[in-house]
Amino acid sequence: MSATVETDPATPGPALLTPGAGGGQTGDRVFQGVTTTVAITVVVILLAMTAFLVVRAWPAVHEAGAGFITEREWFPDASPARFGIVALVWGTLVSSVLALAVAVPVALGSALYVTEYARPATGRWIGYLVDILAAVPSVVYGLWGLLFLVPRMVPLQRFLAGHLGFIPFFDNPDDIYGKSIFAASVVLALMVLPIVAAVSREVFRHVPRELREAALALGATRWEVIRTSVLPSSRSGVVGAIILGLGRALGETIAVALVLAATFDVHLRILEPGGNTIAANVATKFGEAGGTGRSALIASGLILFAITLAATVAARAIIRRTAIKGARP
Repeated sequence: MSATVETDPATPGPALLTPGAGGGQTGDRVFQGVTTTVAITVVVILLAMTAFLVVRAWPAVHEAGAGFITEREWFPDASPARFGIVALVWGTLVSSVLALAVAVPVALGSALYVTEYARPATGRWIGYLVDILAAVPSVVYGLWGLLFLVPRMVPLQRFLAGHLGFIPFFDNPDDIYGKSIFAASVVLALMVLPIVAAVSREVFRHVPRELREAALALGATRWEVIRTSVLPSSRSGVVGAIILGLGRALGETIAVALVLAATFDVHLRILEPGGNTIAANVATKFGEAGGTGRSALIASGLILFAITLAATVAARAIIRRTAIKGARP
C-alpha cells in the first residue's frame, strides 16, 4: 500500500506517516459500521423477543392474577381457569442445581486430569470422548434415562432413603421410586458435563506456564500447583463454564419430559416420583392447549427467560468481582 510523508516546514522533527488515498481509514469506518450494526441487531432481536413474550403472556397473567405465582395446578383452559408456575419454577431450579452439583465436580476433575496429569495423546482422546457427549441428541438421553437409567436407579434411591432419610431431600415416606427429580437431575448432569468440561479445559490450558513453573521451582507438589496457581487464575472462566451448563439445564425439554412424571407438587423430596419443569411443561402441553393455555405457556416461558437472564447477570457480576480481586496486588 502506498503512503505519503507529510512534514511541517515550520516545526522540525520526525515525519508523520499517513496512509495514502485514505484506504485504511475507509476500511476502519466500514468495519466499525458493520460491527456496530451487528451489535445493535442483537439488542433489537432481544428486545423484540421480550416484547413478544410480554404481549402474548399478558392475557394469561391478567386472568390468573396472583394465582399465577401461587397456584399448584395447570388447567388454563378450564372455566374458571386454574394455573400457576410455582411448581414449575421449583422443579426447574431444583433439577438444574442438582444437575450442576453432580456434573461440575466430574467435569472439573476430568478437565484438570487432561491438562495437568495425562500425557498429551491420552488427554486428547479423553477430551474427544467427553466432547462426544455433547453431540448426543436430547431425545436419546431421554430414552436412555427412561428405559435404562430410571429402573436401575431404584436400588440407589432406596439406599439413600434408607440411610439418609432423616434429611428432607432423601425422605420418601411412600417408599415408591421411579421417575423423580433425582433421576432427571442425573440425566441433566450427563448433558451438562461436556459443556463445563470443554470450557474448563480451555481455561486451564491458557493459564501461563510461568505460574506452574514458578510453583514447581518453589517445591510445590502437583496438587499445590493446581490449588495455588491454576484454580485461582481460572476462577472467572470456570464460573462462566458453570453458567453455560446452568443455561443448558434450565432450558432442557425432551429429556426431562421423558424422565419426569409430571406433577405440580412443591416439596423437598427429590426421590419421590413426580415433579415438572417449565421447559418440559411447555413441550408436553403446547399441542393440546387452547388460547388461554398457550398464553399461559408463553408466560411460563417468559419466567424461564427471566431466570436465565438473572443467572447470567449474576455470573457476570461474580466474574467481574473475581477479576478485580485478581488484579489487586
